[in-house]
Amino acid sequence: MRITFAASECVPFSKTGGLADVAGTLPRLMAAAGHEVNVFVPLYRQTRLADPPSVVRSITIPFDDHYRFCSVVNGSHGSKVRYYFVDYPAFFDRPGLYGTSAGDYADNAERYALFCRAVLEASKILSVPHIFHCHDWQSALIPILLRTQYAEDPAFRDVATVFTIHNVGYQGVFPPDTLPLLTLPWDLFTISKMEFFGNVNFLKGALVYADFITTVSHKYSHEIQTTEFGFGLEGVLKSRAATVVGILNGVDYEEWNPATDKFIAANYTPEDLSGKAKCKQDLLATFNLANPNLNLPVIGIVSRFALQKGFDLISQIMDRLAREEMILVALGSGDRSYEDMFLRLQKHFPSKVAVKIAYDDALAHKIEAGSDMFLMPSKYEPGGLNQIYSLKYGTVPIVRATGGLDETIESWDARNARGTGFKFNEYTGESLLLTIREALRQFRDQASWQKLMRNGMAKDFSWNASAKEYMKVYEKVRQLKAAPNLARV
Repeated sequence: MRITFAASECVPFSKTGGLADVAGTLPRLMAAAGHEVNVFVPLYRQTRLADPPSVVRSITIPFDDHYRFCSVVNGSHGSKVRYYFVDYPAFFDRPGLYGTSAGDYADNAERYALFCRAVLEASKILSVPHIFHCHDWQSALIPILLRTQYAEDPAFRDVATVFTIHNVGYQGVFPPDTLPLLTLPWDLFTISKMEFFGNVNFLKGALVYADFITTVSHKYSHEIQTTEFGFGLEGVLKSRAATVVGILNGVDYEEWNPATDKFIAANYTPEDLSGKAKCKQDLLATFNLANPNLNLPVIGIVSRFALQKGFDLISQIMDRLAREEMILVALGSGDRSYEDMFLRLQKHFPSKVAVKIAYDDALAHKIEAGSDMFLMPSKYEPGGLNQIYSLKYGTVPIVRATGGLDETIESWDARNARGTGFKFNEYTGESLLLTIREALRQFRDQASWQKLMRNGMAKDFSWNASAKEYMKVYEKVRQLKAAPNLARV
């Protein structure tokens, strides 16, 4: 089977979140299974390629009353997966992928419209797939274009589309005049297509036109069909319920494994946990905490500092939490108010709170290995990866019971020594604080705690099972696409 992935980020080339991990890992598994796999990503400033050869020298992209001309380069480096990068420096040679601390780039609609059209035009030259697998709103125009402006193109007559929602909160909503700017027809601006409260919604269009829709956990696939979690698209998703499926994200244990991790101070296994203490000491030294008490439990955070991630709850309790018998280390960036909160607490509690405002992959590994607990109190969490990494590292997750967090973490029951972490349901600061305090209390019983650690380390959330589920989706979509007498799934 020929499968083409289109995503706005992909490890190891570019990353802001879990989308990049999926776009980097799933294609490799599909290629290893014998499928022909292409991946298209924008060529960002942060993408490091050594003299990539041009494979499509010029693609003409129409915009309103003028044209733009981009190219496609090959960055595969001998991989079984062919990685293609859409090169248009005016759009992608910028400091950030989607924007800066001041906000999103004003021309994001144009940037990713160019990307989507370039993927389609380049595919006609390089390889037309059986399946386009598109991810999030930045690639949403691909299923829309295939069903509208490219509907009569014989090259794509038998091509099916699978669309994955990584976070329904990010939709690509733009003013109505975006349609003529991108040379899209006005008949898309209806409530049954792309119109959304007077604006144009890219994600909605993909949900209408894609042949199949996936999300990154089973629970989230149901949550987004409710008013609480659907962000206004729950009606569209309900109407497509028969073609919406949740497939839990897997993790790459070649990268995230304390037994082999090259970023951490000492490797360790469930049979020999002694290296974790060295990792804890190294972590605290890396953060330059002032005379930290090594006997205190360390709570780690690696996250975007955003409301979705529960930082409003953290801000409600941080002054009280900082007085508990614990140390907190945080890595991330985002909302300035949350960055300032951590910086203020670091100043007031220099031996107990430390923060680094950055994206730092090596430090993220050190936090997973050196922390005793990992905090993820998300308001909603489609899938989540850090809680799964934490399990493997014997770092006990403290999470809110939502989406992928609820699906992957089992509440600890000390009476029968079962479970892998601590969960709370009510989205309040008090519930979060009570759950953290319970974890701190359980930490005092180290014999029981090590059983809890090993429970988590024994879990297997590798990509093998998830890849098989995606393969089932691809096969189903192809079968239905090949049967024109049947209704679209």
